[in-house]
Amino acid sequence: MKLSGGVEWALHCCVVLTAASEPVPAARLAQLHEVSPSYLAKQMQALSRAGLVRSVQGKTGGYVLTKKAEDITLLDVVQAVDGKNPAFVCTEIRQRGPFATPPEQCAKQCPIARAMGAAEAAWRASLAAVTIADLVASVESDSGPDTLPGIGSWLTEEPRALRPAPGTS
Repeated sequence: MKLSGGVEWALHCCVVLTAASEPVPAARLAQLHEVSPSYLAKQMQALSRAGLVRSVQGKTGGYVLTKKAEDITLLDVVQAVDGKNPAFVCTEIRQRGPFATPPEQCAKQCPIARAMGAAEAAWRASLAAVTIADLVASVESDSGPDTLPGIGSWLTEEPRALRPAPGTS
C-alpha cells in the first residue's frame, strides 16, 4: 500500500502535539519538521476535518488533539489524510477479451479481488491496532523520556520565530 507523504507528517504532528501544553500553530509544527508551512497546514486541516485535532483561534491559537492519544489510531490518521477509499478496485477484467467469463458466472469476487481485499483488511487492522500513544511510548523508549517534553516546551515557548528547532542550526 502506498501512502502519501502527508501521512508521515500528520503522524509526527499528532505525536508531538501530545507533548504540548497549549495550542501549537501549524507554522511552528512546520518549523519543527522543516517542511513548508502551507504543505503542513493542509495535513492539519485534513486532521481537523476528521475530528482528530481542532484549531484554536486567537493570538495564542494553534492545533490541539481532540482525543486522548490512546484513542487515535494510525488508521484514523491515514484515512484523514489519504481518504477511506480502498487501495485496490476490481474492474472485472475477467469479463473482457476472447475468453471473457459471462457476468452470470461472476457472482463471487475473483480470486485476485479476494486476495487483495484480504491483504487490505489485514493492513487496515494492523494500522487500527497501533495508537498515537503507542508511538509516543516508542519515541520515549528509543530517544529517552525527556525528548517529547523538550519538544513540547520548544513548541510553546516565546518568542516562537527566533529560536531554531532542537537539532537544527
